[in-house]
Amino acid sequence: MPETTGRIADNIVYFARTLRRAGLPVGPAAIIDAIRAVETAGIGSREDFYWTLHSVFVKKREHRAVFHEAFELFWQPRGLLEKMIAMMAPVAPPAAEREKPRAAESRARQAMEPERKREEKEEPKREIDMRLTVSAREVLQRKDFAQMSAAEIAEAKRALASLVLTDDKLLTRRLKRATHGRFDPRRTMRASLRVGGDIIMPAFRARAERRPPIVAICDISGSMTQYSRLMLHFLHALSERRRVHAFLFGTRLTNVTRQLQRRDPDEALARCSEAVLDWSGGTRIASALRAFNRDWSRRVLGQGATVLLITDGLEREEKVEYGIDLEHEMDRLHRSCRRLIWLNPLLRYEGFAAKARGVRLMLPHVDEFRPVHSLEAIGDLVGALSNGGTLRADPRKWLDAA
Repeated sequence: MPETTGRIADNIVYFARTLRRAGLPVGPAAIIDAIRAVETAGIGSREDFYWTLHSVFVKKREHRAVFHEAFELFWQPRGLLEKMIAMMAPVAPPAAEREKPRAAESRARQAMEPERKREEKEEPKREIDMRLTVSAREVLQRKDFAQMSAAEIAEAKRALASLVLTDDKLLTRRLKRATHGRFDPRRTMRASLRVGGDIIMPAFRARAERRPPIVAICDISGSMTQYSRLMLHFLHALSERRRVHAFLFGTRLTNVTRQLQRRDPDEALARCSEAVLDWSGGTRIASALRAFNRDWSRRVLGQGATVLLITDGLEREEKVEYGIDLEHEMDRLHRSCRRLIWLNPLLRYEGFAAKARGVRLMLPHVDEFRPVHSLEAIGDLVGALSNGGTLRADPRKWLDAA
C-alpha cells in the first residue's frame, strides 16, 4: 500500500469509526478499501468523494440514510465558524425556517459526539440502603409516554425494539408432512413404489400451523400524538418478525404498511409522516372505520387476523352529520376479524368511566379493552397476543360500571 500524505487517511479512519458507532458494519478491510479507492479515484469534488466512500461503506439500502447524515456532519464544509457565530447571535430564526429532523439524523449526531473520559477519583466508600429505592428501568416501565423527556423516549424506543413476541400459532385445515399423527396412505404407497413394494414404511401428516397477521388501525389526532409515534416504533419492531398491516387515521384513512417495511426505524417513520396529511389534526373514527371496512377488510383480515384499534374513542357526532353509524362499523369490523383489541391511553386514569358517546358505542364490539400508555402496558399486550385475553381486559366490566 503506498504511503499517503496529509490527514486524509486518518480522517477516513475516524469517519469509519463514526459509521460503526452509528450502526453500520464497518471493519478494517472496508477502511483499507476506502483509502485505496480514494487514492485511485482522487478527490476532484465533494460529490465524487461522497460517492467513492458510499460505494465502499454502504452495503444495504437501509444504510444509505445513516451514511448520508454522518457524511454531512463529519465532512463539514468551510464557513463553519461563521455559522456558529450566526447561531449565537441574539436574533432567533423564525419558526417557519426550522426543518423537521431527517431520517437517521439523531443516530448520526450521537455517533459524532466524542466519548467523554471520566476521571476516576478516589472517594470514601459509603454504604447506601437500597431497600426503599426504585430502579430507573422500573420507573420507566410504568411512566406515561406523554410525561417522558426526550432521553426517556429514546430509551423507550430501544425497549420497544427489544420486545420479544412469543409464538402464537393457529391450526389450519391444510395438512403437512409429520413424524406422527394422521396416517397418509398416498405418500406411503408412493414411497413403497420406489423400492418395488418390498418395504412399506408408514407416512404421517398433521395439520399445519401459521402465525396470524396483525392489523393495526392507529389514531393520529392531536390527543394521540405522543402515543401513536411510539406505537409505530412498536409496530415496526413487530413487522420484522410478523406480518403487520398498519393504517393511520385522523380525518382520513391512510395505509402505511409499505412505508413501515423499511429496515431503518427512523426512515420508516419519516416515510409514514410524509404519507399522512392529517397528522395531529381532528379525528373521525366512524369515517375511518367505514373506509377500512369498505376498501381493506377483505384484503387484510384473512387467515385469522388480530386487529389492534389504537384510539381514545373521543368521537364527534358523525352519525347525524355524515350519516355514518359508528356502532354498525364497529360491529362489522368485529365480525370480520378473529380478535379485536382496543388500546386506549385514557385507561391510565384510575377514575376512567365509559361516559363518552364514542366509547359507549364501541365497547360492546371489542374482545379486549387495554391501556397503551406505558412500556408495561405494551408488555402486557405482547403477552396477551400469545396467551389470550384476561379478565382484567374484559370490556363488559367497563360497560357495567357505566
